[in-house]
Amino acid sequence: MKPYGNQLNFKKKVSYESKKNSEKISIINIKFINQIFDTINISLLILIFTLFFLSFDSQRKWSNTYKILSQTRAINNNLIDYISKIENFYIIELESLNIYRKTKPEDLIYLDKLIEKKESLLSKNLRSFIEGFSDSRYQKGY
Repeated sequence: MKPYGNQLNFKKKVSYESKKNSEKISIINIKFINQIFDTINISLLILIFTLFFLSFDSQRKWSNTYKILSQTRAINNNLIDYISKIENFYIIELESLNIYRKTKPEDLIYLDKLIEKKESLLSKNLRSFIEGFSDSRYQKGY
């Protein structure tokens, strides 16, 4: 025993068997701790892969939704164009109502109805054939 200040330091004598038992306990503890960490690592890997596939599926669904929304926006833009063209047409029509004045009976001009001449198909074809010779559409020779 060596005195150090007010304390006495005793060297502890450890038997060989107690050393062996403590080494067994420490090896068992280390193995148990390794199994716990392995289980945690495996569960984390499974969680990461599950979340990866879920996010991949969510991204695919969002891409499809975005594509549909883009098509809807294009259709809406076309509808806005059509609506603006229709509004423009109606505005022009409304403005043209102010340009034209309403007619009175004195403003009307009455025309006599012309009598339509009915011509037979044979006489039409014969007349076009004669006109063709006079216009030189039907020529002889070279």
